[in-house]
Parts: sequence; C-alpha cells; structure tokens
Amino acid sequence: MTALAAAAFVASWSSGFVIAAVATVDESATTLLVWRFVPLAIVLLVVTVATGAARGVARTELRQQAVVGLFAQFGYCLFVYAAIVAGVTTGATALIDAVQPLVVAVLVGPLLGLRVRGSQWVGLGAGALGVALVVRSQLGSSQAQPLAYVLPALAMACLVVGTFVERRSQRRPPVLVTLTVHVAVTAAALVVIACATGTLAPPASLDFWLAAVVAALCPTMAAYGLYWWLLRRVGITALNALLFLVAPVTATAGFVLFGEPLTVVTLIGFVLCGGGVAVVLVSEVRTSTGEAGRGPRQVGDRTSAGALV
Repeated sequence: MTALAAAAFVASWSSGFVIAAVATVDESATTLLVWRFVPLAIVLLVVTVATGAARGVARTELRQQAVVGLFAQFGYCLFVYAAIVAGVTTGATALIDAVQPLVVAVLVGPLLGLRVRGSQWVGLGAGALGVALVVRSQLGSSQAQPLAYVLPALAMACLVVGTFVERRSQRRPPVLVTLTVHVAVTAAALVVIACATGTLAPPASLDFWLAAVVAALCPTMAAYGLYWWLLRRVGITALNALLFLVAPVTATAGFVLFGEPLTVVTLIGFVLCGGGVAVVLVSEVRTSTGEAGRGPRQVGDRTSAGALV
C-alpha cells in the first residue's frame, strides 16, 4: 500500500509542473489557480463538516495547519506557476524543487533533533547528481531571465518551511482536515490576489475548466493528500527522497509533450535518481525494523528520520 501510494505521489506531484506549463499558455496563472482551489475548497469543507472529521480538533491545531497551508500549498504553487510563466522550463523547475531533500537532510538535525545516517547521505548525493544530469540539457533551452530561477527556489523554500512547521506540531489532525484547511486558506489568499490584479473572472473555455478540474484532482487532492499521508507513514527523509523521482518523471513528460531533450546523459541521471531513492528507503526500512525489534524509545532518544512519524 505504501509503495503504491509512493508511486502515485510521484506521478501526481509531477503532473503539477506539466499542467502549469500547458494551462498557462493562454490564461493567467492566477486565474487558473483561483478556480483550481476555490471549488475544491467548497467541496472539502462540505465533506469535512458532513463527516465530522474535524470533531475534536483544537483551534490551535487548525491555526497551525493554516500556517502550514500558506507556505506548503499557497506559496509553493504560486512560485512554481510564476516560474513557468516567466519562462523557466518544467525540467529546470523540477530540478530546483528537487534540491529540497538535501536542504531537509541538513536541517533535520538542528530543527527536529533527528540524525540522517551515512547511507542516506550517499543516497541523497546520488539522487542530487541524477537530478542534475536529468535536466542539464533543459537548462540551456530556457528563455527565462536569470532572476526568474529564484522563483522555483522560493517555491522549494516554502515547502520546506511548511513541512518543518507540520513536523514540529505535537498533534496532527486527520489528513482530510489538514488538506481542507490548506486548500481553504490557499483559495482565500488567491481570491485576494486575483481581485487586486483583475484576474478573478474565469474564461468561458472548456479547456480552461478541464485544466482546472485536473489540477484540482491530481496535483492538489492526490499529490498533497499523499504528501501529508506519506510524511506521517514513512518519515521526512524517506518522503523527500521520493521527490528526487519527480524531476525524471517531469523530464520524460516534457520530452513527450514539449519536445524537451532526452539524451543518454538523461537516462544515466534516471538510474542515479532511482538508485539514490532506493538507498534512502532501504536504509529507512532497516532502521525502522530494528527499532521495532528493540521496542519503544523515549521521545528524547529519537535518532532517525523515521522515528518521528
């Protein structure tokens, strides 16, 4: 189940870059984002209230999740779309986004009191090299200004901040409640921006609404729902290692849909990415199995990224 969820996560997260590139050709990115999130926010609020999923969730938890949503969903999506509109290719955006696991690996120690093992550093390093090879040729094909490459870096930083805020929380509401809060605050923030920029009114285009529906279901419901579920299931280091696979999948989609280059160097990068992810996940499974055999430990004795789930 976890393996299938991981595969679905990689596919749905990658789809966000492709949808952004396809759907913003003729329409404003803000308009698409508004109508991607507002209808979904209404549906999720109705479902959450009808099922009573938020019953017993404290207001402090909801406020904390609102902060997480502003960073991990609103900030991330806004900067990714801005980068692609500015001319940064899907592969280059995915490359910069894929730096996140290394940033997380560096920060888990001082911020969460966890230890990234040596084998995981090897896997993360191999994955980083693979990602660089995968999108190397695509960087040269972009017409974006150098400053535009700051935008995907800001998107990555927003997701890192949101992830760490969520991991530091003492109690976590159900994934449905988490996703509902994130989507609702993102929709509210986007409506404010759209009203201020005059981009709120949607076009009467079937293609636009099809893109909005697909974006709501795949990179929002599926990708973010699986992101938070897997974060609690496999731990922060293993989840972020899966993000290394997003760049190869995005590069493949870019080759098929946009004619972006796919060379032997790219294929070597694919192998390195897969190998890096495998090293991190195998190390995580072995450590979790060993810890389960030794029994529960004290909270202050958490030494692995998988121990804080």
